Amino acid sequence: MKTDDLIDVLSTNFEAADRGRLWRALAGALTVGGAVAFGAMLVVLGARADAIDTARLAFILTKLLFTLSVIAIATILLIKCARPMAERHKMLLLQVVPFVAIAIGAVLTIVSVPWLNWGEMIFGKEWLTCLISIPFFAAAPFAALVWAVRATGAPTDLARTGAIVGLLAGGIGAAAYAFHCPDDSLPFVAVWYGATIGLCTFIGAKLGPRLLRW
Repeated sequence: MKTDDLIDVLSTNFEAADRGRLWRALAGALTVGGAVAFGAMLVVLGARADAIDTARLAFILTKLLFTLSVIAIATILLIKCARPMAERHKMLLLQVVPFVAIAIGAVLTIVSVPWLNWGEMIFGKEWLTCLISIPFFAAAPFAALVWAVRATGAPTDLARTGAIVGLLAGGIGAAAYAFHCPDDSLPFVAVWYGATIGLCTFIGAKLGPRLLRW
């Protein structure tokens, strides 16, 4: 019997999952993964010196609004994907909302300034640091979330579930990096935060079938 056939047979007679157990496991994974990611940011990079400056606080909050939106939506999606036979078509639009919103803000920002400033707004001071750091900080949350899903979930679409795990871990890594990031322009956040979270999502989709198999 093929794996897909076996999944179809098993999923027609599964018992209702303990949603509370799944929620608790994911909450624990988010707490531990987030703490490790934030701690790694402090040790490796350190928080930005002006993080408590009122003039800069709004920029940090903007980054956190984007990253926490990704985290919140990805958590909801992961709860659904971790159960057998999760519906697909209702999830796609929801998961792209934060990225569309930040992209619109970035476009409106960049068209309001002379084109000579576009490069600085997009690349900032530490685009390479951002590109490396967010996936690095996402590693611990990714491992914790994989453990939580394997221990308490029963996903049938392993690639999609892995992608959502990567999306969620990438959001956590980006939230941790936001406390260090010295680049505050919306185009920078849209391009580099978006790209690195997307990279984490892609890696999760590739690793999901191997790591989440049950």
